[in-house]
Amino acid sequence: MKEVYISDIKKYGNDEEVLLYGWVSRRRKHKNVLFFDIADSTGFIQIVIEKSFVGKKLFNCFSRVALESAVKVIGKVKKGPTGIREIYVTSFEIIGKAVLSLSPSPRSNFNIFDDRYTEQILKFRHIYLRNPKIMAILRFRANLMRIVREWFYQNGFVEFDAPILTPVPLYDEKTAMSIDVRGESVFLSQCAGFYLEAAVHAFERVFNMGPSFRGEESRSKRHLMEYWHIKAEIAFGNREDIIALVEDIIVYIIRQCQEKCQNILDTLNTELCLDGLKVPFPRITHEKAVKYLRSKGFDADFDKGISTAEEKELSKLYDSPFWIIGIPRSVEPFPYVIDPDDSKITMVADLIASNGCGELLGVAEKIYDPLMLDERLTEKGKINNSRYQFIRDVHCVGCVPHIAFGMGLERLIRWLLNIPHVRDTIPFPRVVRRNIYP
Repeated sequence: MKEVYISDIKKYGNDEEVLLYGWVSRRRKHKNVLFFDIADSTGFIQIVIEKSFVGKKLFNCFSRVALESAVKVIGKVKKGPTGIREIYVTSFEIIGKAVLSLSPSPRSNFNIFDDRYTEQILKFRHIYLRNPKIMAILRFRANLMRIVREWFYQNGFVEFDAPILTPVPLYDEKTAMSIDVRGESVFLSQCAGFYLEAAVHAFERVFNMGPSFRGEESRSKRHLMEYWHIKAEIAFGNREDIIALVEDIIVYIIRQCQEKCQNILDTLNTELCLDGLKVPFPRITHEKAVKYLRSKGFDADFDKGISTAEEKELSKLYDSPFWIIGIPRSVEPFPYVIDPDDSKITMVADLIASNGCGELLGVAEKIYDPLMLDERLTEKGKINNSRYQFIRDVHCVGCVPHIAFGMGLERLIRWLLNIPHVRDTIPFPRVVRRNIYP
């Protein structure tokens, strides 16, 4: 088993021997000396192979080693005048040849967000995971998931595993992904909310982090067919409570990322977006947003959702994320409470990210009155669908006012790191009108 990583070599003294496993990321030849950059999961180090030491035959053989070949290196650590360490090789062994040559080389320093490389990176995503910038984004993703879980645990939430296969979609069936299971048509989950709604009447505070699936034909920079959802529900609360909770978790996330992710930011040569620290976030009603957009020449409609371009225009009004409140009932799915003061709208709010990144998450008061639930199911044409009976059952057995939020993990990463497209924030992106490969 590998015991020494490149990050450990800073502890080694001059002329101390080390055994290292890694991959060849760069190769240079200068007369009778070879210089290789060796990479592993923790970084890079230069190794030096001298012709006078290994002999002409091995020297010529090593000079042709393909990039990305896996190697075993034994050598003496040398510390240069600037403190940078390198390894003078006493033994060099190829343990895994690279026979597939890619350009640009996976670990080379190129702009992974350049459209010229998009197709290449997507086609060979399984190899380009080795790129330091892609690795940095995925490390950030892993850190972010841990930070989010920490916040939930610190605030008394129970993690609840909701199923992926479900008999009912949250939105229209045309946007859901259906599959056949032994002759039964079911769907891949669009949202864990129906199951968290059941769980919240047992545990009172629950959360779920898992995949969701959408089949809608959207090619925007914030949509994927498969993405990860951060979902939570709380018993006995209202919309103001869930808005305050979301603002708290976003501040917590950013503070923790500031503290724990600077090396990742350095690798990406970017700065963390701090706009989310400016709480409380400003608010605008859906109605006022539509009026403003019309004044700017947009064909906005009260009874329709606000488009990506319209969200971008609205974000010019603020230097932080902002809430759109009072979303029409015609736009929202059935589980959300109708505003008691205006039956045209729901007790829902969407948080729009700064810098034109669009909708980040949604919060809502969820229906607890069985009569209101049936009204909304009728309105959406679902009242006679027996598959929704388990949802009605929950509302008939001591259902209480409860609140929820749902946030796309990839959208959060994109906003915090200022990444052009959500496809760059997930290990293997599933994009509309692209074959599922690899």
